[in-house]
Amino acid sequence: MKASSWTTTATRYLLQPRTLLRVNRSQVRADLIAGLTVAVILLPQAIAFALIAELPPEMGIYAAVVAAFVGAMWGSSNQVHTGPTNAISLLVLSGLLAVADAGSAEFILAASVMALLAGIIQFLLGMARLGVLVNFVSHSVIVGFASAAGVLIAIKQLKPLFGLEFSSHGLVENVHQVVVNLPELNPATTALGVGTIIFMFVLKRINDRLPAALICMIIASILVAVFGLAEQGVATIGELLRSLPPLTSFESVNLDLFSNVATGALAVAAIALVETTAISRSIATQTGQRLDSNQEFVGQGLANIAVGMFSGYPVAGSFSRSAVNFKSGAQTRLAAVFSGIFVLIALFTLGPLGRYLPTSALAGVLIVTAWGMIDRTEIARITRGARYDAIIMWITFIATLFLHIEFAVLLGILFSFAFYIMNSSVPQVEPVLPDKEFKHFLALGERKGCPQLAIINISGDLYFGAVMHVEEQILAQMDANPDQRYLMLRLHQVNQIDFSGIHMLEMLAAKCAERGGQLYLVRVAQPVMSLIDSTGLSDHLGPGAFLNEDDAISDLFYRELDPAICIYECPVRAFKECQNLPKADFVGELFVEESEVDLSAGSIAPRTLWQQLITDDPPRVIDVREPSEFRRSHVPGSESLPLSSLMTGDLVFDNDKPVVLVCRSGRRSKRAVAMLHEQGCTDVIILDGGMLAWEEAHLLTGVLYEMQATEQRNE
Repeated sequence: MKASSWTTTATRYLLQPRTLLRVNRSQVRADLIAGLTVAVILLPQAIAFALIAELPPEMGIYAAVVAAFVGAMWGSSNQVHTGPTNAISLLVLSGLLAVADAGSAEFILAASVMALLAGIIQFLLGMARLGVLVNFVSHSVIVGFASAAGVLIAIKQLKPLFGLEFSSHGLVENVHQVVVNLPELNPATTALGVGTIIFMFVLKRINDRLPAALICMIIASILVAVFGLAEQGVATIGELLRSLPPLTSFESVNLDLFSNVATGALAVAAIALVETTAISRSIATQTGQRLDSNQEFVGQGLANIAVGMFSGYPVAGSFSRSAVNFKSGAQTRLAAVFSGIFVLIALFTLGPLGRYLPTSALAGVLIVTAWGMIDRTEIARITRGARYDAIIMWITFIATLFLHIEFAVLLGILFSFAFYIMNSSVPQVEPVLPDKEFKHFLALGERKGCPQLAIINISGDLYFGAVMHVEEQILAQMDANPDQRYLMLRLHQVNQIDFSGIHMLEMLAAKCAERGGQLYLVRVAQPVMSLIDSTGLSDHLGPGAFLNEDDAISDLFYRELDPAICIYECPVRAFKECQNLPKADFVGELFVEESEVDLSAGSIAPRTLWQQLITDDPPRVIDVREPSEFRRSHVPGSESLPLSSLMTGDLVFDNDKPVVLVCRSGRRSKRAVAMLHEQGCTDVIILDGGMLAWEEAHLLTGVLYEMQATEQRNE
């Protein structure tokens, strides 16, 4: 990208907050209400999601406040809400456990470093205008990862839900430890956690718009305070630090730490971008807003950089909060900014109450949230649907459960790319013929095609990865039909072509030329035609090779194809133009292989025949084409004797007078030679190249020629 282009891009994306200057008063009022509504959900989620990542609760609040502000100011969607999410939190934990022990200073610092690295990756992708890359990550990756993350979160929260004490890693070990240590559960802790789960489901059944998580956490905190449950072994999160998000101290950061969190940061960046893009597009279909994926990449990148700088951990667009933001009437991105401000206010006013908030209640909230992450309907739809999508989803799901999560995510993305490459590298190559009404082209299927012309439809781009497949399919078709001298490719579904595709077309043209035919192209897209022109292929093929599809069949039928083959050799009526041709009852009976025809008598060149015709003793010229062909043009002085008439055997040939057989290209003449030999006429030659060669030699036809020939004889 040129320097001027970079400057333009930077100006456009980095000055995005200017668009909020056009917000009017009514929009601000609606955004205030939506921001307050989202804040009620954001506060408990920020605390709970930080606990998923085994980070201090205030770290989740810092991330929520900073990300809500920065993600909104520099994002693209008016309703997407950026902040901590459950899936990203689980992904962060998996990446951090490979760096340091949970809860240690290095562990906390690594979380901020991971956010910083993920943000840089996202920011650079946006500035490089590579937002389109997110389209190549299958939706099935997100479904598989989110569903498996829901299972892992739910199982991981069983430990604080029952107040158990053990250390374990991995799905199987966690389940085993829960079962083994279940008799040691804390009754008060379990009652608060299980009660929270039940009460949340009840509230959702009563009114889905109620802030069930916040209500349950308040009630659980009141119970702990009133009954002194903390003294009975009920663990609480402790009093929250009341301060503005502090700057992260990077004094102890080294290259080893960066390299250790790099893989996790890459996975976080990818999943966060895919999630956010999916959310923004889903909402945009209802609002009609035009989105800029590159701007969203920049916004998410700056949000993660900011939370990394201000003691937070990686963030992304949230499905649940974005939906609430939209349903609450958010008009602009200010709604997310207001939600962050309200959460910051709540931190200063409600921070001391954290010492009464039981971790089992938060575990209950997270288990309900995790249950919602398992999209059972979508899993069923994908499983019943496309095979590749189902494979990607289940691979990601299983890998997330049993492998390192960041590796599972990258594995799912890798399979998305692999299946995309597989699908794009095997374009559909399909022989087609007109339908019964001769209006549309349909797959050939079990039908027989034209013996002279192959029509093939190519669906997909002709780039280096796909050319080999396309070439093999077309050559196989040509090998199966060796008499088809002409090939017409329909390229309306080919949007791009590279030099490999150009070389393939050159090779096909050469193959057709070897058979005495030609390659024709129809419905060539402009980008494809541009490269064909610039590489000189259009000059090589000639202007007649590019046909208008509406007239292509008719043009080739009357200009190139031999109608006698339709009459005498082909039982198929493939084209509209074939329908009115006479049909011989003896189709195929009089023909023998060309290799079996005795051509020892040889052939005569057009100009040599012309010289003989103007002598006193011209040869007898018999035109074996159909009468309609004869009337259009013929060799002067020739007799019209269709090939079908030769079958009667009633004609008498004088062996003392040489006979020259004429047809369109020489094909029928060769067959007639064999028939005349059987009737005893041996002094037979053919016009080399037929009438096509006669016309190419610029010899006159019809009455004018006969007049000139007569004048020369009189002289």
